[in-house]
This record gives sequence, C-alpha cells and structure tokens, in this order.
Amino acid sequence: MGNSGSSSLPPLQAVSNCDTARFMGTWFVIGVKPTAFETTCSNAVERYSWLQDSKKNDIKIDFQYNNKDPIVSPLKSMPQKGWIQGDDKSNSGLWKVSPFPPIKMPYLIIEVDDTNYDYCVIGYPNRAYCWIMSRTPQMKDELYEELTKRLQEKHQYDLKGLRRVPQQWTKDERTKRGLEKEIPDQMLLTNQ
Repeated sequence: MGNSGSSSLPPLQAVSNCDTARFMGTWFVIGVKPTAFETTCSNAVERYSWLQDSKKNDIKIDFQYNNKDPIVSPLKSMPQKGWIQGDDKSNSGLWKVSPFPPIKMPYLIIEVDDTNYDYCVIGYPNRAYCWIMSRTPQMKDELYEELTKRLQEKHQYDLKGLRRVPQQWTKDERTKRGLEKEIPDQMLLTNQ
C-alpha cells in the first residue's frame, strides 16, 4: 500500500488546525490517486465517527463504494479505524488509519475548508495516494481544479494516476445507502 520512506521531496505537511468534531460525518470521494482497492471504484463514501471514550482507536470509518460502475456494480465495504496523532485530539490534521490490521497508514489532512468543512484533501507522505473529498457527491469544477493545483504547487504531487470518482445517484440508491440528508434531490439522476 505504498512506502512512506524517504524521498527527495520535503515532508508533506498536515493542516495546522482541523476541528475533529467538525470533520466527522459523511464525505464523498470526488478524486483519488488510488490504492489497489480504489482503481475502479464509484459512489465512494466515507463516514467518520469520533469515539471519544474508546481505549482502542479514536475514529471509526465506514468506507463504502461500488466496485466499478455506479449503482449496478457490487457494493463493497471496508470498515477502518483511525488514530488522531498529537497532544490535542480535538484539533489535529495528523492521523493514522488502518484498512486492516496490522497496517496503520499515515493519514494527513493537507487541505480543509476551515470555514464550513465542505471539502478536504487527504495526503500520503510519499505522495503515492491522495483523496479529494466533499460533503456532497458533486464538487464545482473550479474548486476541484483549485485543489488539484494546490496538490501540485503547494504539496508537490505528481497528478499522474489521479482520477475523478464517478458519483451518480438515484433516489433508490440514496435511500439504500442511507444518504437522504447528504444528497439533495437536484443531485440525483433525473431519468431514474
């Protein structure tokens, strides 16, 4: 799943402030430099829950996606665990995430909308992976282009392999996945 070892690039920097409580909730994966599990995914959704009193891990992550084409391909689920790094677990952009034991991958929140928490970008130290996420399944092209520009210029990412994740939703699929609050009617396919 990548190597976080040395490189000629400077260390990737997490944001200095990320309000953990505000980060929680549903995120739609809009763009990805994918891991092996995400090369063909669509309708990728991550739900974050803060387990403040847990002795094991800090964050529960429910990651679900269609394996290939939206709606018609099999729905996959990859529950994950997260650990907030640093002294203040209520405000940190530096996490570790485990897709399965014993793996714990660095999870750096490198961009976040600190006003409304409407978008974020997650980075990986060697820049092999990244995730552009939004609170809704659609992101304005201008914002997506701005975030990819920041990935290149600010974070020194090579965007080779970055792919837009198809997000196509019907009313039935929205209901089946329990996303009625997150996906407004105007973002649903109209001919379904």
